Amino acid sequence: MKGLRNMLDRWQPLFLPGGRFERFHALFEMVDTLFYSPPDLTRGAPHVRDAVDLKRVMILVVFAAAPCVLVGLWNTGYQANTAMAAMGMESIDGWRGTALGLLFAGNDPASLYDNVVLGLTWFLPIYMVTMAAGGFWEILFAGVRNHEINEGFFVTSLLYALILPASLPLWQVAIGISFGVVIGKEVFGGTGKNFLN
Repeated sequence: MKGLRNMLDRWQPLFLPGGRFERFHALFEMVDTLFYSPPDLTRGAPHVRDAVDLKRVMILVVFAAAPCVLVGLWNTGYQANTAMAAMGMESIDGWRGTALGLLFAGNDPASLYDNVVLGLTWFLPIYMVTMAAGGFWEILFAGVRNHEINEGFFVTSLLYALILPASLPLWQVAIGISFGVVIGKEVFGGTGKNFLN
């Protein structure tokens, strides 16, 4: 990891004000603090001295939400497989059916694997659109305001994707997360600076 630290230190001047890539400073800072603690630490009283920063807390929240994701995947697949069995459907058409075939999954409501894989084919597109659309706005506002990218978006995107109906059109997913990030957070100054927090 020392080689990675040296490489990031060599590249840092390129992303500072006056550097060739200064407009991408937020992205550089995101990668740097993903691997290493940020250099700006609170040293005076009355603050608690701890190695945990906001990024690490948000990662813990993502891990804490993982069981909810797994249950959501299973439940979506179970509900769909149960409905298909009641209607006498043998298989699913389209790309979901192809994905199930490639992953050796069937449509048995009693199979944990079949349910989770089918649920994943519904959840993953929603989550990918959420990350792409919401991530776009996070990066755009971080670049315009010249501040770091907020890691709380990983939690927001996961929870947002979990509360949506599985059959929601993807364009509505993109509009919803865009509204949430832009109006609900960024217009009012970002994390901790808005009345909608």
